[in-house]
Amino acid sequence: MHGIRRKASAALVAAVAALATLAAGAQAGPDATDAAASHTIKVGIVYSRTGAFAAYGAEYLSGLRWGLNYATGGTGKVNGHTVEFTLVDDGTDAAKAVSATKDLIGQGYKIIAGTVLSGAALQLAPLAEQNKILYISGPAATDGLTGINDYTFRSGRQTFQDVKAATAYLRGAVGKNVVVFAQDIAFGQGNVAAVRQIFGDLSGQKVDSVLVPFTAQDFTPYARQLRQKNPDLVFVAWAGATAGAMWNALDQQGVFDSVDTVVTGLAERATWPSYGPALGKLKFLNHYNALAPKNKVNDWLVKKMARRGQVPDLFTPDGFVAAQMIVRALKASTTDVSKMTSALEGWSFTGPKGQQQIRAEDHAMLQPMFLGRLRQTGNRFAFTTTVRLRAKYTAPPVR
Repeated sequence: MHGIRRKASAALVAAVAALATLAAGAQAGPDATDAAASHTIKVGIVYSRTGAFAAYGAEYLSGLRWGLNYATGGTGKVNGHTVEFTLVDDGTDAAKAVSATKDLIGQGYKIIAGTVLSGAALQLAPLAEQNKILYISGPAATDGLTGINDYTFRSGRQTFQDVKAATAYLRGAVGKNVVVFAQDIAFGQGNVAAVRQIFGDLSGQKVDSVLVPFTAQDFTPYARQLRQKNPDLVFVAWAGATAGAMWNALDQQGVFDSVDTVVTGLAERATWPSYGPALGKLKFLNHYNALAPKNKVNDWLVKKMARRGQVPDLFTPDGFVAAQMIVRALKASTTDVSKMTSALEGWSFTGPKGQQQIRAEDHAMLQPMFLGRLRQTGNRFAFTTTVRLRAKYTAPPVR
Protein backbone atom coordinates (compact mmCIF):
# COMPACT_ATOMS: atom_id res chain seq x y z
CA MET A 1 0.00 0.00 0.00
CA HIS A 2 2.77 2.44 0.90
CA GLY A 3 4.56 1.66 -2.39
CA ILE A 4 1.38 2.39 -4.35
CA ARG A 5 0.85 5.63 -2.40
CA ARG A 6 4.44 6.73 -3.10
CA LYS A 7 3.97 6.02 -6.84
CA ALA A 8 0.67 7.90 -6.83
CA SER A 9 2.27 10.84 -5.07
CA ALA A 10 5.12 10.90 -7.59
CA ALA A 11 2.65 10.82 -10.45
CA LEU A 12 0.69 13.66 -8.88
CA VAL A 13 3.84 15.78 -8.50
CA ALA A 14 4.79 15.11 -12.13
CA ALA A 15 1.30 16.06 -13.30
CA VAL A 16 1.37 19.29 -11.29
CA ALA A 17 4.81 20.13 -12.76
CA ALA A 18 3.56 19.48 -16.26
CA LEU A 19 0.53 21.71 -15.71
CA ALA A 20 2.79 24.43 -14.33
CA THR A 21 4.97 24.22 -17.42
CA LEU A 22 1.96 24.50 -19.72
CA ALA A 23 0.62 27.42 -17.72
CA ALA A 24 3.96 29.21 -17.97
CA GLY A 25 3.94 28.63 -21.72
CA ALA A 26 0.44 30.06 -22.02
CA GLN A 27 1.40 33.16 -20.02
CA ALA A 28 4.49 33.73 -22.18
CA GLY A 29 2.46 33.86 -25.39
CA PRO A 30 1.71 31.63 -28.40
CA ASP A 31 5.37 31.29 -29.44
CA ALA A 32 6.69 30.10 -26.06
CA THR A 33 5.52 26.50 -26.44
CA ASP A 34 6.24 26.59 -30.16
CA ALA A 35 9.90 27.36 -29.48
CA ALA A 36 10.32 24.07 -27.60
CA ALA A 37 10.17 22.01 -30.80
CA SER A 38 12.08 23.18 -33.84
CA HIS A 39 10.30 23.05 -37.17
CA THR A 40 10.50 24.48 -40.68
CA ILE A 41 8.97 27.90 -41.35
CA LYS A 42 7.89 28.21 -44.96
CA VAL A 43 7.87 31.64 -46.61
CA GLY A 44 6.22 32.12 -50.01
CA ILE A 45 8.26 33.92 -52.67
CA VAL A 46 6.40 35.08 -55.79
CA TYR A 47 8.90 36.31 -58.37
CA SER A 48 9.64 36.42 -62.11
CA ARG A 49 11.74 33.40 -62.95
CA THR A 50 10.53 33.75 -66.54
CA GLY A 51 9.00 36.51 -68.63
CA ALA A 52 10.04 40.05 -69.48
CA PHE A 53 11.40 40.79 -65.99
CA ALA A 54 13.18 37.48 -65.43
CA ALA A 55 16.54 39.22 -64.99
CA TYR A 56 15.10 41.30 -62.15
CA GLY A 57 13.63 38.19 -60.55
CA ALA A 58 17.01 36.46 -60.61
CA GLU A 59 18.70 39.44 -58.92
CA TYR A 60 15.97 39.60 -56.29
CA LEU A 61 16.21 35.87 -55.53
CA SER A 62 19.99 36.01 -55.25
CA GLY A 63 19.73 38.88 -52.78
CA LEU A 64 17.06 37.03 -50.82
CA ARG A 65 19.30 34.04 -50.29
CA TRP A 66 22.34 36.11 -49.36
CA GLY A 67 20.23 38.23 -47.04
CA LEU A 68 18.95 35.17 -45.18
CA ASN A 69 22.52 33.95 -44.84
CA TYR A 70 23.62 37.29 -43.41
CA ALA A 71 20.65 37.85 -41.11
CA THR A 72 20.86 34.36 -39.59
CA GLY A 73 24.64 34.22 -39.26
CA GLY A 74 24.86 31.51 -41.90
CA THR A 75 22.48 29.11 -40.13
CA GLY A 76 19.32 29.76 -42.12
CA LYS A 77 17.45 29.47 -38.82
CA VAL A 78 15.45 31.83 -36.62
CA ASN A 79 15.09 30.90 -32.95
CA GLY A 80 16.10 27.37 -33.87
CA HIS A 81 13.57 27.05 -36.70
CA THR A 82 14.74 26.51 -40.29
CA VAL A 83 13.48 29.12 -42.77
CA GLU A 84 12.56 27.66 -46.15
CA PHE A 85 11.58 29.65 -49.25
CA THR A 86 8.82 28.26 -51.44
CA LEU A 87 9.51 29.72 -54.89
CA VAL A 88 6.67 30.38 -57.34
CA ASP A 89 7.18 31.83 -60.82
CA ASP A 90 4.68 34.52 -61.81
CA GLY A 91 6.03 34.62 -65.37
CA THR A 92 5.99 38.45 -65.20
CA ASP A 93 2.21 38.22 -65.31
CA ALA A 94 -0.04 39.90 -62.74
CA ALA A 95 -2.79 37.28 -63.02
CA LYS A 96 -0.32 34.48 -62.30
CA ALA A 97 1.10 36.41 -59.35
CA VAL A 98 -2.38 36.79 -57.86
CA SER A 99 -3.22 33.13 -58.43
CA ALA A 100 0.06 31.99 -56.87
CA THR A 101 -0.47 34.21 -53.83
CA LYS A 102 -4.01 32.95 -53.28
CA ASP A 103 -2.72 29.38 -53.45
CA LEU A 104 0.01 30.08 -50.89
CA ILE A 105 -2.48 31.78 -48.57
CA GLY A 106 -4.77 28.79 -48.92
CA GLN A 107 -1.92 26.53 -47.81
CA GLY A 108 -1.53 28.57 -44.64
CA TYR A 109 1.49 30.72 -45.43
CA LYS A 110 1.82 33.65 -43.02
CA ILE A 111 4.53 35.54 -44.94
CA ILE A 112 4.66 36.15 -48.70
CA ALA A 113 7.25 38.30 -50.44
CA GLY A 114 8.15 39.34 -53.94
CA THR A 115 6.97 40.34 -57.40
CA VAL A 116 8.69 42.81 -59.70
CA LEU A 117 5.42 43.93 -61.26
CA SER A 118 3.87 47.06 -59.77
CA GLY A 119 0.47 46.10 -61.16
CA ALA A 120 0.69 42.71 -59.48
CA ALA A 121 1.85 44.13 -56.15
CA LEU A 122 -1.15 46.46 -56.06
CA GLN A 123 -3.39 43.39 -56.30
CA LEU A 124 -1.46 41.33 -53.76
CA ALA A 125 -1.60 44.01 -51.07
CA PRO A 126 -5.41 43.80 -50.60
CA LEU A 127 -5.10 40.00 -50.34
CA ALA A 128 -2.67 40.47 -47.47
CA GLU A 129 -5.14 42.66 -45.61
CA GLN A 130 -8.12 40.41 -46.31
CA ASN A 131 -6.29 37.31 -45.08
CA LYS A 132 -4.17 39.00 -42.38
CA ILE A 133 -0.80 37.81 -43.67
CA LEU A 134 2.46 39.73 -43.93
CA TYR A 135 3.26 40.83 -47.48
CA ILE A 136 6.67 42.32 -48.37
CA SER A 137 6.74 43.54 -51.95
CA GLY A 138 9.85 43.11 -54.09
CA PRO A 139 11.31 45.53 -56.67
CA ALA A 140 7.81 46.78 -57.59
CA ALA A 141 8.25 50.55 -57.44
CA THR A 142 4.68 51.87 -57.50
CA ASP A 143 4.00 54.59 -54.94
CA GLY A 144 0.54 53.11 -54.45
CA LEU A 145 1.88 50.40 -52.11
CA THR A 146 3.04 52.89 -49.50
CA GLY A 147 0.36 53.26 -46.85
CA ILE A 148 -2.05 50.90 -48.63
CA ASN A 149 -2.74 48.83 -45.48
CA ASP A 150 -1.25 47.59 -42.20
CA TYR A 151 -0.09 44.26 -43.63
CA THR A 152 1.89 45.48 -46.65
CA PHE A 153 5.55 46.51 -46.57
CA ARG A 154 8.18 47.03 -49.25
CA SER A 155 11.83 45.99 -49.43
CA GLY A 156 12.80 48.22 -52.36
CA ARG A 157 12.52 51.85 -53.32
CA GLN A 158 9.47 53.57 -54.75
CA THR A 159 8.99 55.81 -57.78
CA PHE A 160 8.86 59.03 -55.75
CA GLN A 161 12.40 58.37 -54.55
CA ASP A 162 13.64 57.88 -58.12
CA VAL A 163 12.07 61.10 -59.32
CA LYS A 164 13.06 63.12 -56.26
CA ALA A 165 16.66 62.04 -56.77
CA ALA A 166 16.48 63.19 -60.38
CA THR A 167 15.59 66.74 -59.36
CA ALA A 168 19.24 67.20 -58.43
CA TYR A 169 19.84 67.44 -62.19
CA LEU A 170 17.26 70.17 -62.66
CA ARG A 171 19.20 73.22 -61.70
CA GLY A 172 18.38 75.84 -64.32
CA ALA A 173 15.51 73.80 -65.79
CA VAL A 174 12.78 75.79 -64.05
CA GLY A 175 10.12 76.99 -66.46
CA LYS A 176 11.10 74.51 -69.15
CA ASN A 177 9.23 71.68 -70.80
CA VAL A 178 9.62 68.24 -69.16
CA VAL A 179 8.36 65.09 -70.90
CA VAL A 180 8.16 61.62 -69.35
CA PHE A 181 8.85 58.78 -71.79
CA ALA A 182 7.66 55.51 -70.27
CA GLN A 183 5.83 52.23 -70.77
CA ASP A 184 2.08 52.26 -70.37
CA ILE A 185 2.02 50.02 -67.31
CA ALA A 186 1.65 50.75 -63.60
CA PHE A 187 5.38 51.47 -63.31
CA GLY A 188 5.35 53.99 -66.16
CA GLN A 189 2.09 55.59 -65.11
CA GLY A 190 3.46 55.96 -61.58
CA ASN A 191 6.48 57.79 -62.93
CA VAL A 192 4.30 60.23 -64.84
CA ALA A 193 2.30 60.96 -61.69
CA ALA A 194 5.46 61.40 -59.59
CA VAL A 195 7.14 63.71 -62.10
CA ARG A 196 4.01 65.84 -62.27
CA GLN A 197 3.82 65.98 -58.49
CA ILE A 198 7.49 66.75 -57.86
CA PHE A 199 8.45 68.79 -60.92
CA GLY A 200 5.13 70.60 -60.76
CA ASP A 201 6.27 72.14 -57.49
CA LEU A 202 8.98 73.96 -59.43
CA SER A 203 7.85 77.38 -60.62
CA GLY A 204 6.63 77.38 -64.21
CA GLN A 205 7.47 73.75 -64.88
CA LYS A 206 5.37 72.06 -67.58
CA VAL A 207 5.08 68.27 -67.56
CA ASP A 208 3.86 66.14 -70.47
CA SER A 209 4.22 62.44 -71.30
CA VAL A 210 4.52 59.84 -74.04
CA LEU A 211 3.33 56.41 -72.89
CA VAL A 212 4.36 53.40 -74.98
CA PRO A 213 2.37 50.13 -75.04
CA PHE A 214 4.24 47.46 -73.07
CA THR A 215 3.98 45.01 -75.99
CA ALA A 216 5.41 47.47 -78.56
CA GLN A 217 8.43 46.36 -80.56
CA ASP A 218 8.78 49.33 -82.93
CA PHE A 219 9.51 52.50 -80.96
CA THR A 220 10.08 54.86 -83.91
CA PRO A 221 6.59 56.46 -83.87
CA TYR A 222 6.82 57.10 -80.12
CA ALA A 223 10.29 58.60 -80.46
CA ARG A 224 8.85 60.96 -83.09
CA GLN A 225 6.04 61.94 -80.73
CA LEU A 226 8.61 62.71 -78.07
CA ARG A 227 10.66 64.96 -80.31
CA GLN A 228 7.55 66.77 -81.58
CA LYS A 229 6.81 67.86 -78.02
CA ASN A 230 10.07 69.89 -78.04
CA PRO A 231 11.18 68.89 -74.52
CA ASP A 232 13.97 70.61 -72.65
CA LEU A 233 14.26 67.65 -70.30
CA VAL A 234 13.23 64.04 -70.87
CA PHE A 235 12.69 61.65 -67.97
CA VAL A 236 12.84 58.05 -69.23
CA ALA A 237 11.27 55.31 -67.06
CA TRP A 238 11.82 51.94 -68.71
CA ALA A 239 12.04 48.31 -67.64
CA GLY A 240 12.72 45.04 -69.38
CA ALA A 241 14.54 43.64 -72.40
CA THR A 242 13.31 46.20 -74.95
CA ALA A 243 15.46 49.01 -73.56
CA GLY A 244 18.13 48.66 -76.25
CA ALA A 245 15.65 49.05 -79.10
CA MET A 246 14.05 51.99 -77.33
CA TRP A 247 17.35 53.87 -76.88
CA ASN A 248 18.26 53.17 -80.50
CA ALA A 249 14.94 54.64 -81.68
CA LEU A 250 15.43 57.81 -79.63
CA ASP A 251 18.91 58.22 -81.10
CA GLN A 252 17.77 57.63 -84.69
CA GLN A 253 14.99 60.20 -84.34
CA GLY A 254 17.43 62.84 -83.14
CA VAL A 255 16.06 63.16 -79.61
CA PHE A 256 19.53 63.47 -78.09
CA ASP A 257 20.50 66.19 -80.56
CA SER A 258 17.49 68.34 -79.71
CA VAL A 259 17.12 67.86 -75.92
CA ASP A 260 19.27 69.54 -73.27
CA THR A 261 18.97 66.83 -70.60
CA VAL A 262 17.88 63.18 -70.62
CA VAL A 263 17.60 61.54 -67.19
CA THR A 264 16.98 57.85 -66.54
CA GLY A 265 17.57 55.18 -63.94
CA LEU A 266 20.68 53.04 -64.33
CA ALA A 267 19.51 49.57 -65.29
CA GLU A 268 21.11 46.20 -64.48
CA ARG A 269 24.69 45.60 -65.59
CA ALA A 270 23.84 43.29 -68.49
CA THR A 271 21.97 46.11 -70.23
CA TRP A 272 24.74 48.71 -70.10
CA PRO A 273 25.86 48.04 -73.70
CA SER A 274 22.28 48.73 -74.86
CA TYR A 275 22.64 52.45 -74.19
CA GLY A 276 24.74 52.65 -77.33
CA PRO A 277 25.41 56.16 -78.70
CA ALA A 278 23.08 57.61 -76.06
CA LEU A 279 25.48 56.77 -73.26
CA GLY A 280 27.45 60.01 -73.26
CA LYS A 281 24.28 62.11 -73.23
CA LEU A 282 22.46 60.43 -70.35
CA LYS A 283 22.35 61.51 -66.72
CA PHE A 284 21.73 58.63 -64.33
CA LEU A 285 19.88 58.28 -61.09
CA ASN A 286 20.73 55.03 -59.38
CA HIS A 287 18.85 52.75 -57.00
CA TYR A 288 21.97 50.66 -56.32
CA ASN A 289 25.31 49.64 -57.74
CA ALA A 290 27.89 47.56 -55.92
CA LEU A 291 30.44 50.37 -55.52
CA ALA A 292 28.12 53.17 -54.36
CA PRO A 293 27.40 52.29 -50.69
CA LYS A 294 30.07 52.46 -48.01
CA ASN A 295 29.03 50.16 -45.15
CA LYS A 296 29.85 46.79 -43.62
CA VAL A 297 26.75 45.02 -44.96
CA ASN A 298 27.50 45.92 -48.57
CA ASP A 299 31.16 45.02 -48.05
CA TRP A 300 30.07 41.59 -46.78
CA LEU A 301 27.73 41.05 -49.76
CA VAL A 302 30.27 42.15 -52.37
CA LYS A 303 32.98 39.95 -50.84
CA LYS A 304 30.76 36.87 -50.57
CA MET A 305 29.48 37.15 -54.14
CA ALA A 306 32.99 37.86 -55.50
CA ARG A 307 34.08 34.45 -54.24
CA ARG A 308 31.61 32.97 -56.71
CA GLY A 309 32.60 35.32 -59.52
CA GLN A 310 29.43 37.37 -59.10
CA VAL A 311 28.64 41.05 -58.54
CA PRO A 312 25.54 42.40 -56.74
CA ASP A 313 23.21 43.97 -59.29
CA LEU A 314 20.38 46.47 -59.38
CA PHE A 315 17.76 44.54 -57.40
CA THR A 316 20.02 42.35 -55.29
CA PRO A 317 19.51 44.62 -52.24
CA ASP A 318 15.71 44.39 -52.60
CA GLY A 319 15.92 40.66 -51.98
CA PHE A 320 18.59 41.05 -49.32
CA VAL A 321 16.49 43.55 -47.35
CA ALA A 322 13.39 41.37 -47.75
CA ALA A 323 15.27 38.55 -46.02
CA GLN A 324 16.37 40.90 -43.24
CA MET A 325 12.74 41.90 -42.76
CA ILE A 326 11.54 38.30 -42.76
CA VAL A 327 14.06 37.36 -40.08
CA ARG A 328 13.12 40.43 -38.02
CA ALA A 329 9.43 39.50 -38.25
CA LEU A 330 10.00 35.84 -37.35
CA LYS A 331 12.08 36.74 -34.32
CA ALA A 332 8.99 38.53 -33.01
CA SER A 333 6.68 35.61 -33.78
CA THR A 334 6.37 32.63 -36.08
CA THR A 335 2.57 32.64 -35.93
CA ASP A 336 1.22 36.03 -34.83
CA VAL A 337 1.18 38.40 -37.82
CA SER A 338 0.30 41.43 -35.70
CA LYS A 339 3.55 40.89 -33.74
CA MET A 340 5.44 40.58 -37.03
CA THR A 341 4.11 43.87 -38.40
CA SER A 342 4.72 45.66 -35.10
CA ALA A 343 8.33 44.50 -35.14
CA LEU A 344 8.84 45.97 -38.62
CA GLU A 345 7.14 49.32 -38.11
CA GLY A 346 9.70 52.00 -37.35
CA TRP A 347 12.61 49.55 -37.63
CA SER A 348 15.94 51.19 -38.48
CA PHE A 349 18.73 48.97 -39.81
CA THR A 350 21.69 48.79 -42.16
CA GLY A 351 21.10 47.13 -45.53
CA PRO A 352 23.44 46.90 -48.52
CA LYS A 353 22.50 50.46 -49.55
CA GLY A 354 23.24 51.86 -46.10
CA GLN A 355 21.03 53.12 -43.29
CA GLN A 356 17.35 52.41 -43.93
CA GLN A 357 14.16 52.79 -41.95
CA ILE A 358 10.61 51.48 -42.29
CA ARG A 359 8.47 54.50 -41.57
CA ALA A 360 5.88 53.49 -38.98
CA GLU A 361 3.11 55.73 -40.32
CA ASP A 362 2.86 54.25 -43.82
CA HIS A 363 5.62 51.62 -44.20
CA ALA A 364 7.63 53.69 -46.69
CA MET A 365 11.16 52.30 -46.98
CA LEU A 366 13.42 55.30 -46.40
CA GLN A 367 16.81 54.69 -48.00
CA PRO A 368 19.79 56.33 -49.72
CA MET A 369 19.75 57.00 -53.46
CA PHE A 370 22.62 57.74 -55.82
CA LEU A 371 23.51 59.77 -58.91
CA GLY A 372 26.38 59.07 -61.25
CA ARG A 373 27.80 58.65 -64.72
CA LEU A 374 28.47 55.58 -66.86
CA ARG A 375 31.53 55.51 -69.08
CA GLN A 376 32.67 53.03 -71.72
CA THR A 377 36.28 52.20 -72.59
CA GLY A 378 36.44 49.59 -75.32
CA ASN A 379 34.19 46.77 -74.15
CA ARG A 380 34.43 47.75 -70.50
CA PHE A 381 31.90 49.86 -68.59
CA ALA A 382 32.42 51.71 -65.34
CA PHE A 383 29.84 53.54 -63.26
CA THR A 384 31.08 56.34 -61.05
CA THR A 385 28.89 57.54 -58.20
CA THR A 386 28.96 61.32 -58.09
CA VAL A 387 26.31 62.02 -55.43
CA ARG A 388 25.07 60.00 -52.46
CA LEU A 389 21.66 61.23 -51.33
CA ARG A 390 20.64 60.53 -47.74
CA ALA A 391 17.32 58.89 -47.07
CA LYS A 392 15.72 62.07 -45.77
CA TYR A 393 16.38 63.90 -49.05
CA THR A 394 14.24 61.52 -51.12
CA ALA A 395 11.67 60.59 -48.44
CA PRO A 396 8.14 60.50 -49.90
CA PRO A 397 5.39 62.48 -48.17
CA VAL A 398 3.55 60.52 -45.48
CA ARG A 399 0.39 58.89 -46.79
